[in-house]
Amino acid sequence: QGSVDCPNLEFEYGDADGHGAELAELYSYTEEPELSTNRRCFEEDFHSQVQGRRWLELDGAQQKAYVMRLLDGLEVVNRDKRLKVARAILYLAQGVFGDCDNEGDVLHWSRHNSFLLYQLGTFTAFLELLNMEIDNSQACSSALRKPAISLADSTELRVLLSVMYLMVENIRVEQEMDPPEWKTCRETFRMELSFPMHTEEPFALLLFTMVTKFCSGHAPHFPMKKVLLLLWKVLLFTLGGFEALQTMKVRKREELGLPPLPEDSIQVMRSMRAASPPTYSIELVEQQQQKRGHRSRRPLMKQDSLDIYNERDPFKNDEAGVDEEENDDVDSGIEGELDLMERDAIIPAMPAQRLPIERVSFPKGLPWAPKVRQKDIEHFLEASRNKFIGFTLGQDTETLIGLPRPIHESVKTLKQHKYVSISDVQIKNEEELEKCPMSLGEEEVQETPCEILYRTMLYNLPQYMIALLKILLAAAPTSKAKTDSINILADVLPEEMPITVLQSMKLGIDVNRHKEIIVKSISALLLLLLKHFKLNHIYQFEYVSQHLVFANCIPLILKFFNQNIMSYITAKNSISVLDYPHCTVYDLPELTAESLEAGDNNQFCWRNLFSCINLLRILNKLTKWKHSRTMMLVVFKSAPILKRALKVKQAMMQLYVLKLLKIQTKYLGRQWRKSNMKTMSAIYQKVRHRMNDDWAYGNDIDARPWDFQAEECTLRANIEAFNSRRYDKPQESEFAPVDNCLQSVLGQRLELPEDFHCSYELWLEREVFSQPIRWEELLHYQ
Repeated sequence: QGSVDCPNLEFEYGDADGHGAELAELYSYTEEPELSTNRRCFEEDFHSQVQGRRWLELDGAQQKAYVMRLLDGLEVVNRDKRLKVARAILYLAQGVFGDCDNEGDVLHWSRHNSFLLYQLGTFTAFLELLNMEIDNSQACSSALRKPAISLADSTELRVLLSVMYLMVENIRVEQEMDPPEWKTCRETFRMELSFPMHTEEPFALLLFTMVTKFCSGHAPHFPMKKVLLLLWKVLLFTLGGFEALQTMKVRKREELGLPPLPEDSIQVMRSMRAASPPTYSIELVEQQQQKRGHRSRRPLMKQDSLDIYNERDPFKNDEAGVDEEENDDVDSGIEGELDLMERDAIIPAMPAQRLPIERVSFPKGLPWAPKVRQKDIEHFLEASRNKFIGFTLGQDTETLIGLPRPIHESVKTLKQHKYVSISDVQIKNEEELEKCPMSLGEEEVQETPCEILYRTMLYNLPQYMIALLKILLAAAPTSKAKTDSINILADVLPEEMPITVLQSMKLGIDVNRHKEIIVKSISALLLLLLKHFKLNHIYQFEYVSQHLVFANCIPLILKFFNQNIMSYITAKNSISVLDYPHCTVYDLPELTAESLEAGDNNQFCWRNLFSCINLLRILNKLTKWKHSRTMMLVVFKSAPILKRALKVKQAMMQLYVLKLLKIQTKYLGRQWRKSNMKTMSAIYQKVRHRMNDDWAYGNDIDARPWDFQAEECTLRANIEAFNSRRYDKPQESEFAPVDNCLQSVLGQRLELPEDFHCSYELWLEREVFSQPIRWEELLHYQ
């Protein structure tokens, strides 16, 4: 598929996909037969209790009474009976699809039953069962002995996690028609998941522990896709999504007395247009030949004539890691990103005889308000004073004596656009607390869900990050199968492997879909963690970031993008007739190899585009303002890989790619910039401007290759100081108050033995008068 043919992708980024799609992704296609097993378990029990009626016909009290009886059945010792009852409850959470006529009814009853189940304490009961299953050493040892693990090894865990996921997802999603008691129920559930009531840790921590246990090889049968989906949704529910984050950010800025944000970033991104994608080298040559034929009718053509000579990428010869198919793409970039029509719209002098064509309307002005940091003003003034006066005044940004008038104007403009972030305030407060621990006293820390989560994750956080990245690596489409990599297919492979071509094709699609869903959930939960920790405290964010960087997250994400990204985003690894809830209410048509190959009619795969944007956002978060990490992007030759990602015609994805290209432009050399002028203009149009940021030319002091290790070491020392100050509470503090007042010390009543007054004079002679006072020891006392 030629990149020029790629249409604009009508994609709306959000916290998650549509409600039905998110529920469908919980199940693998190989689990489909279990839907009827759940129904059978429910109906056998239900018809023995309620004669001649359906679940939908019962009133609220009868439904509650039946669920309470089911929950009693979970208390039995017999494992098989317990599983049957759990399956019956799962059938309720799945929306009693046997009594429904269409997908809407299934989703409606799934929500209704989820609220009912929660109100009767089902979640707590299932949490106890989940803890039992996690600690089930027999299942672990049995799975470890098997040469191949299949769905059958994780049956109980999958049933429990499915019920919990359906409850979390159904209760999390708000709808306008929800009754008031459901809204109250939602808040109670959120509090219960955020603030641990019965246990010492929040529910998310239990799921993190499952992830590390799986990665360590002690529990290879854990159904990782379901664990990760549930973990992501629990974090989304308890911490809040992107809209909630924006609201919290606005409120926190108000509390700190900072000016409001210059714009709502979510809204700005929604209104942005995608740039035209890059072209292949052959198409570019054809375009140049066409333009040469029309040169007499086209003014201002000098720039176009440069393109053909500059189309080679200077990194091409160095790049051994890119295979032949990708080399065609690497050197093309987005030189041809402005196609003929867009150029016509930009060039002002249009001949009158030309036929009218559809103009591309560019927004007036740039999308983002420029920002200036305090550090930028200080650097500008330092350079100006050195130039005009010959000495500097440190961090003084007010004294402008001796500087010419234009410098005064520049400083005024810089100050108008000065932006103080919440992070700046937090770093300043932290410095003051480190300097004056006694006078400032104890810091008041607000007990938010985010703070509680960080505190409980703190000591095992490096292991959690390594485990997530290990699974992400195993699920990435560019990963080659290695003997030492972890097996993430335990909850998708059937007991009996396929024997026909059709079964093999179906399993192949299922495995690819399974991997895509894992990538989606890990990318979303990592981004959520980074964004929430950054808002809660900058050093919490830096701690997570640093461990992600140490665990090779940057090369891992670049490796993920080092593929044909258009084919990944348009991949059709789904069989819509097998998706829940469609497969529960309609008869399954006969599947053929042709129908599986054709796939659905969607223009793109929502989850894959969502994953790509999330991974780019994570990469931006890790590298922003960190020169050592930006150099990692340069060293790993990310520029050609990122340029290839610009082929995806979606504004938000292009924005994050351009941000990543912008921060490394100054390190790529003059030849690269000269060859990629169209990329440079796209950065100028779409990415926020930082005044005095010399990103395009590299004359900046930050562009010099200093020892970047020092930067990471300083950051690490600051993080450790923050963690030990806030979370290590020693019993005997060296800062414990000491009473130095002579009168109050002498005035204290001491409990003395009864016979002390008899031997008082002896004690005085022995302990006081006969002991020489060594005053010099006071000076040497540590």
